[in-house]
Amino acid sequence: MAPRKNMLIALGAFACILIAMLGARIDGANMARRLHAEAQEVIVREGAHGVTVRFMTANGWPSRHAVLDGGRRLNDDVRARTARSIAAIPGVGGVRWYNASALVAREEALLHPLHCQDDVDALLRARTIRFEESSAAIDSTSQELVDEVAAALRPCIGSIIAITGHTDDSGSEPGNLALSQARADAVREALASRGIPRDGIRSQGIGSGIPVTGLEPDDPANRRIEFSVIATMPLRPTPVDVPGAR
Repeated sequence: MAPRKNMLIALGAFACILIAMLGARIDGANMARRLHAEAQEVIVREGAHGVTVRFMTANGWPSRHAVLDGGRRLNDDVRARTARSIAAIPGVGGVRWYNASALVAREEALLHPLHCQDDVDALLRARTIRFEESSAAIDSTSQELVDEVAAALRPCIGSIIAITGHTDDSGSEPGNLALSQARADAVREALASRGIPRDGIRSQGIGSGIPVTGLEPDDPANRRIEFSVIATMPLRPTPVDVPGAR
């Protein structure tokens, strides 16, 4: 009976993750369409004939980072002005030209795609984001830890960051689900207040369904917040790559 229950719990957790990723893709697609439409208006206004723009990562995820291509007959001033104007659109995380420079390509190749995940995991290995009893209010003693988590996530702004809230199995499961969701939402808002874009954060609560491996379901250590960096699109020190490759 226990293996069957564990399998059902695992399948339920997997379904939650799939739903979260689908929601992230839908929300991201709407964002990318809006940014694309505004960028197209900039291209027309600047007279950057032949320039195309896309807001999508190499693996097909919607992105806030614009990739420009084409317009090779334009002079550098027009290309640079177009890139700067697109970078100024609210919500755009950065602009680069396709095949822009060997330096950028080398920096991307050296970047470990999950380094933010590793940094956050290291912070939470010995400490836990704590809440006031039976509440979604983050305990004052955990504010510094939230600061550190935000700092660890900041280099990966542009990623989809998933926050998952867990509880132990004390209390009713509907109550556990509601509390875990409220706590995940509280952490999302805390990160947003520290400069992590809210549109890149997904929060969900799954109650007591997935206890920590090796712990009994009623162990208080199951009350926890977990983070997952679903897709990575790091910021570069210079947000606009100009004059751009030809």
